[in-house]
Parts: sequence; C-alpha cells; structure tokens
Amino acid sequence: MDFLADPQIWISLFTLTALEIVLGIDNVIFISILAGKLPVAQQDKARKTGLMLALVTRILLLCSITWVMSLTKVLFTLPVMDVPVTGKSLILLAGGLFLIGKSVMEIHEKLEGADGHATSTLGKVSFNGVIFQILLLDIVFSLDSVITAVGMANQLWVMIVAVIIALGVMLAFAGAVSDFVNKHPTLKMLALSFLILIGVMLVGDSLGHHIPKGYIYFSMAFAFGVEMLNLRLRAKAKPVELHQPYR
Repeated sequence: MDFLADPQIWISLFTLTALEIVLGIDNVIFISILAGKLPVAQQDKARKTGLMLALVTRILLLCSITWVMSLTKVLFTLPVMDVPVTGKSLILLAGGLFLIGKSVMEIHEKLEGADGHATSTLGKVSFNGVIFQILLLDIVFSLDSVITAVGMANQLWVMIVAVIIALGVMLAFAGAVSDFVNKHPTLKMLALSFLILIGVMLVGDSLGHHIPKGYIYFSMAFAFGVEMLNLRLRAKAKPVELHQPYR
C-alpha cells in the first residue's frame, strides 16, 4: 500500500481524471443528441447504456495497451501526400467522416425534415440502431482517450480508476446536459456544429495535420459563452421550434 503515499500517483490520477472528463464532453453531447431521437421513455436508458458501453470500451482498450500502441505503427505511406498511415489514423478518419456526415444530416433533419415535415424519421429510429451508432463513436472517442491515458500514467490501475471516475461524473450529469440541450434548440445546433468541428479535427489528425485541442476547446467555450448570453437576452421570447418526431 506504500504506492498510495506517492504524491505523483495522486497527481496523475487527478490530472488524468480531469482530462478524461474534458475529452468525454463531446461524447456526452453526441449521445444526448442521438438519444433525443428516441421516445422520451427510452432516452435515459439510451444515455446510460451509451456511457456504460464507453466505459467498457475504454477499460478493454486499456487492458490491451500493447495492441493500442501498435496502432501508431506506420502501415504504409500515401504516395501523393507523403502521409504515413497507421491503424489509429484509419480509425480517426472513419470516425471523423462519420461524425461530420451524421452531424450534417442531424442539422438538416432538425431544420428541414423530409419535404418540410417533422415525421421524416418516424418509424425509422430504433433503440438498437441508436445504441449501435453510439458504440461506433465510443470506439473513436475511447481510442483518443486511452492513448492520452497511456501517455500520462504508468500504472494500469490509475488509468482504469481515472476512466471510471470520469465516466461516473458524465453519467451523473448526462441527463441534465441532455435536457438542457434539448430544451434550447439553438444550443442543439451549436452542439452539432461542435461535433462537425471535432470531426474535421479527427480527419485532420488522420492525415497528419494536427490541430491543437486547446484551440478547439477554446473556440467551443467562447461560442458557448456567447450563446449563454443570447439565451439570457431571449429569455422572454419564444424559442424556435425544431422538428421533434417523438414528443
């Protein structure tokens, strides 16, 4: 038990937990938006299931550290762009493109629907389908999170405890985040725009053009702050209604 007296252990645990929470915010937003497409009675179950899948995925990846780190090995090089391609870059590319495409379709559906009607997704959205989409993005977000954890801590148990604490915090606040986003349609549009930005960042990273996450998170925080001011100004006005097939 002497390792518990090591301050470096606690510093790495605290720092890694904070980073895992920050890295998981976009995951929570995406899960909340996808769960919002389901009937109200199933939304909380979908959010909790999605976050539990994220927890299981991250722990399994952490227990397969050797395999995870092998994803950074160069498989081949693109001859035209002279960009090395790794297993990680392929996953990030696929995840980024999926995130961009899904977010754009969500924005179009919320604003336009099919021929301007709100019933465009009626009967087409299932609980299992939403969970499957959440699982795909969990893999992408978890990969980045796990590689960050491996780079910051040496002990496996520290990484796992940090991930569990972070997912516990996100699980506790997922409902409040989802309700807040769904209550304010403009925030939902902003959240979807953030996801497009994150998708572009993933695609850029996969092609060797790294975009510092600090710039991304600062721009997101600034835009969110401006939108919160707008919400206060529009508090007495009736918000615009987006298409909600299940209400």
